[in-house]
Amino acid sequence: MSAAPRRPKQVLSQSIAADLEADILLGQIAAGTRLDEAALARRFGVSRTPVREALQIVVGRALAVRQPFRGVVVSDISVERIHQLFEAMGEIEALCGRYAAQRMTTEERAALRREHGAMAGMVRAGDAAGYEEANTRFHQLIYSGSHNEDLAEIAETMRMKLAPFRRTQLADAARIAKSNAEHDQITAAILERDGPAADLALRRHLLLAAQAMLEKWEASRGEPIPRQSKAS
Repeated sequence: MSAAPRRPKQVLSQSIAADLEADILLGQIAAGTRLDEAALARRFGVSRTPVREALQIVVGRALAVRQPFRGVVVSDISVERIHQLFEAMGEIEALCGRYAAQRMTTEERAALRREHGAMAGMVRAGDAAGYEEANTRFHQLIYSGSHNEDLAEIAETMRMKLAPFRRTQLADAARIAKSNAEHDQITAAILERDGPAADLALRRHLLLAAQAMLEKWEASRGEPIPRQSKAS
C-alpha cells in the first residue's frame, strides 16, 4: 500500500497559518506571546520551513509582528481594530456591488447566479470548508464585476486582511446559513441592476459578519464587547 501523498509546501504553510490565526483571534494564544518556530514545528509535526512561511502569512495579516531579539510576537488585536476593518471592507464592497449591478456582463451575472446556487447546496450539506472557498469566489466575482481594476485591487487587499476574521465566523453552521441568506439579497439586487440595493445589502452583510465575529470573540475570551456609541 502506497503512502499518502504529501501536501504541497504552500498548502501546508497556509493550513498552519489558518490554525494559528484562529488560535490568536479566539484568544487561545495571548497577545505578546512569542511564536517559536521550533515549538510550532513540533506541534504541527513538520519542518521549520512551512512554519516560517506560515508566520510570514500571519505577520502579513497584522496578527503578529516581528520584534528585534524576540522574533514573531502576537499582536494585541482590539475590538476597535475589528470594527475598523469590517467598516472599511463594508464601504469598499458596497461600492463594488453598486458598480457591479450597473456594469456586470450577462456572462458575469450568470456566473454569480451559479456560484450562489452552489453555495445554497453547501449550506444544506453542512460543507463549511466548501462554503468558505465559494464565499471567496462569490465576493471576487463582485469585485471583478465592478469593472474598476483599482477598486477591485483594493477590495482584494482588504479581503486578505479580513480572511482570518471571516474564516473564524464562518466556522459556525448557523452563521453560514445567515450569510447565504444575506447573499440572496446581494445577488437579487445585482441581477436586477439595482445599484443602491446592492450597496445597502453589502454594507449590511459586512456589519452582520462583524457582529458574528465579535460574538465569537466575547464567547471565547469571556470579555464583554465594547459597544460603539457613534451612529452607523
